Amino acid sequence: MAKSPVLTPRSEDFPRWYQELVGKAELAENGPVRGTMVIRPYGYAIWERMQQGMDARIKDAGAQNAYFPLLIPQSYMTKEAEHVEGFSPELAVVTHGGGKELEEPAVIRPTSETIINDHFSRWIQSYRDLPLLINQWANVVRWEMRPRLFLRTSEFLWQEGHTAHATYEEARDYAARIHRDVYQDFMVNVLGIDVVPGRKTARERFAGALNTLTLEAMMGDGKALQMGTSHELGQNFARAFGTRYLSREGGREYVWQTSWGSTTRMVGAMVMAHGDDDGLRLPPRLAPVQAVVLAVKGDEAVLAKVREVTDALRAAGIRAQADDRTDTPFGRRAVDRELKGVPVRIEIGPRDLEREPEHGGTAVLVRRARGGKEPVRADALPGLLPGLLEEEQALLLRQSRELRESRTSDVRTIEEAAEAATAGGWARIPWSVLGPEGEEKLAERSVTVRCLVTEDGSVPETDDAPGNLAVVARAY
Repeated sequence: MAKSPVLTPRSEDFPRWYQELVGKAELAENGPVRGTMVIRPYGYAIWERMQQGMDARIKDAGAQNAYFPLLIPQSYMTKEAEHVEGFSPELAVVTHGGGKELEEPAVIRPTSETIINDHFSRWIQSYRDLPLLINQWANVVRWEMRPRLFLRTSEFLWQEGHTAHATYEEARDYAARIHRDVYQDFMVNVLGIDVVPGRKTARERFAGALNTLTLEAMMGDGKALQMGTSHELGQNFARAFGTRYLSREGGREYVWQTSWGSTTRMVGAMVMAHGDDDGLRLPPRLAPVQAVVLAVKGDEAVLAKVREVTDALRAAGIRAQADDRTDTPFGRRAVDRELKGVPVRIEIGPRDLEREPEHGGTAVLVRRARGGKEPVRADALPGLLPGLLEEEQALLLRQSRELRESRTSDVRTIEEAAEAATAGGWARIPWSVLGPEGEEKLAERSVTVRCLVTEDGSVPETDDAPGNLAVVARAY
């Protein structure tokens, strides 16, 4: 009799598959307040790896980490009209503290442009103080009506960068640098997701921004997920908060600003972009555990070999873990590691030790992304795995690209664009054909313009640049 699948097949019910996988792989679970989540240790280990990779790139771009308060005076939110209008439906407001009604309600930060600009206005006095490049790792709250673990939660973790520059050109170029050198580089080369870099339309850009740069990824069901954004804020917040500097020429000038952010949504993206019917498939460069060495049985010689191989792999720079929990059935442990997406599984049993004893025995090597099992010499593993892990990394990126390309159509009419998105794919349509009116019609059918790109796939300089294509899809 065939065994029941561990997960609902993706083709049968993708949302249910996602929810089951997040739970069974022990990534996260719902918190007690609707829309909140508890990130479990394995899920948080993945987020920590993301933090480390992103933080290094952010610092390479010259930004420094700081921290600003969680509670923001409500009056701050009203200083930039478009900003407060964009966020007002999502705000959580504190009205009482210490058993008393507050003199002024405080907003739990949905983003920190306002409070950071209040401090920037005091920190920046002269052109010598510029550029000011700040990043913070924090939590934010945006009251979510349709919560979904990692993808849409009322509270989530993120990094948010905020910068001030002397000129428009400097701010524009820095926003583009973050978009390209931090976000796109990390998502492609670590997450193994072939994102599309583009420019948001006026309808979709960040509230209060002149321009928003985005990175869009196709998930396993053909929908789009916004992975990260970088915004040119112009001088809107500088004028609202009086953030000015003394120029070299002696004049008082308003600064030009950027803000940019990425969130724990990336964990959900990694699940949906790479996962299969057996569970996660973690990119090796991201995986907290790149290789697990499993003892098939509790034989002392086997346990000793498992620990020996694990130590040798660690010495070779591989994040390896021994699994010698032989009081738990081997099959259950193997399925658990498959669910959690460990890139390489190495199985060692009594029979493996008997083969090729002059080389320390053999092992069975299982690749999570490519699949399949193969016997290998135990002493060859430290030299073999680094290259093999890179092959698995490249495979996931290639599959991500192939999925997107195979499910993206070039169309000429609004109806064709809507049909392609509704069928579970993306469409590219000339922006000159679609335009704001066509974008509105698509929105009525729950289809959005994810970004504008040029014909060669680069980021356009303006919304209406000749040849702009709109990337259209249903989205999470």
